[in-house]
Amino acid sequence: MAEFHPPHGASPLPNIPDDLSIPQFFLDFNHPARPVRPHGVPWLVEDHTARPIAFDELRLRTAGLANALSSKWNIAENDVICIYSPNHVDYPVCIWATHKLGAIVTPANPGYSADELVHQLTTTSTKLLLVYTDFLPTALSAARLAGLPEDRIVVIEPSAASPFNGKHETVSKLVSFGSSKPQNFIERKLRPGEAKTKVAFYSFSSGTTGKPKAVVIPHYACIANVLQKVAHYGLNDPSLKKKHMNPGEVAIAVLPFFHIYGLVVVMHYLLFAGLSLVVVPKFNFTEFLKSIVRHKITHLFLVPPQIVLLCKHPATKNYDLSHVSFCASGAAPLSGELMSSLRHILPNAAIGQGYGMTETCTTISLMGGRQRMGTEGSAGQLIPGILARVVHPDGSLCKEGEQGELVVTGPSMALGYLNNIQATDETFVDGWVRTGDEVIMRNSEVFVIDRLKEIIKVKGFQVAPAELEGHLLLHPAVADACVVPIPDDYSGEIPLAYIVLREDAQKRVLKSPREGEQLKAALKKHVADTKIAYKRLAGGVIFIDAIPKNPSGKILRRVLRDQARVQVSQRAKL
Repeated sequence: MAEFHPPHGASPLPNIPDDLSIPQFFLDFNHPARPVRPHGVPWLVEDHTARPIAFDELRLRTAGLANALSSKWNIAENDVICIYSPNHVDYPVCIWATHKLGAIVTPANPGYSADELVHQLTTTSTKLLLVYTDFLPTALSAARLAGLPEDRIVVIEPSAASPFNGKHETVSKLVSFGSSKPQNFIERKLRPGEAKTKVAFYSFSSGTTGKPKAVVIPHYACIANVLQKVAHYGLNDPSLKKKHMNPGEVAIAVLPFFHIYGLVVVMHYLLFAGLSLVVVPKFNFTEFLKSIVRHKITHLFLVPPQIVLLCKHPATKNYDLSHVSFCASGAAPLSGELMSSLRHILPNAAIGQGYGMTETCTTISLMGGRQRMGTEGSAGQLIPGILARVVHPDGSLCKEGEQGELVVTGPSMALGYLNNIQATDETFVDGWVRTGDEVIMRNSEVFVIDRLKEIIKVKGFQVAPAELEGHLLLHPAVADACVVPIPDDYSGEIPLAYIVLREDAQKRVLKSPREGEQLKAALKKHVADTKIAYKRLAGGVIFIDAIPKNPSGKILRRVLRDQARVQVSQRAKL
């Protein structure tokens, strides 16, 4: 078999409108596949106050904010707005208001340093920055460096405890202003087929070299992936008596909305499916448990580090989680051992994994709609609309059960990388996306074996080794560097650096072991001072005589990665 399809008997893919923007699809259009949300069931719930937010409020706030953005800054077609914020009930409002104007959203990680945020602002030519108050100082520094005027910074929510001086507009004030004025813009109707190329998001994804790249995602891709999941879970299948999710159930939105998993799966899909989202700004495990109980959460969409805590943290036993009926894990592989442990923590829940990428506008595979437990080691079944190939290194196609690189196509694929032709040509080939993951396919299920790409996955976040290596080489003691992943029970993987020292530093270390430990600490600090927390060298630093390379000078990263895994395994046995 040269190509792999969703399982036989999967629900057919509903019609995907190709002339609607995302807010038009969600707020103005009643798609026949949309489950009916019961009367009085809110779309969003603010976690700490339990304040419910209904459809009408979201729709009015979206229209008001869009009008204000148009009136005050003339935000229009293809302008870019960056959202630099943790989860917030106004996050979807900010997205949909931007899209109503034909503009583009680039979601940024609020943990970014100023330098990292500058890269995103300049790469996307951002015109306006929406920032949560707590992160205003970093946003101001980045804006100055990126040449973005201070009057183009909008605060999402002022706070007495945060350094907010009242100089900036706030989202709530803009909503009031925009709602009180005549409409200043004409919302454009897309031509048939235009949603396939009309850009909605510049979502950042790390490549194997250099800094993160902006993935160009059209409106159609997000809408398509929502409808693909509706079909996969059989939400409108009358023969499926017990569905994984039903309108009126409650999910916790603790995964960050800036990440493609939180953005498409949690925010957009679950809202379309008729669930209420309890919006949590920041993950704190004990508070997370309290929220699950307080709001009677039925659905958990998590990443492996959060599942590790559920299974191993002593606080879990203090909470009754029997009302949880569904738990999905994604962004990184979940071991069979953890899945087995989770069954005891969530005795009434269907449990499984999913797999996807920013470049595929999220989901490629999910636990089947009729499965109560996902197949151990499986990243799920291909969802409707996805076609997959598994490719040998020589380019020939693998048969079922053979190992090779997963290559996929479908209606949700991104368009490429912004202003990066070389990277686009390497990943997006004739409508197919090279995932960089080595897999085996069995019975339409994806089993991820290894990563061909050099990306490190820390708590589900992507870390490019080359970015850290380039930064380490700036340190005066470093002659060469190679960063590899090592396994970690909590984070999945963490970065470890192999360092070749310059001759003078090497002599100092040979003379004094204490000097070596101080230098390792200095190198870890060198990274920590300028990189977001998940990019730091949590795996440590190892000095080495030479970095193994092939004749053309390319780092043989797998050699050191395998060596590091052996060392970690040996330490674990001691």
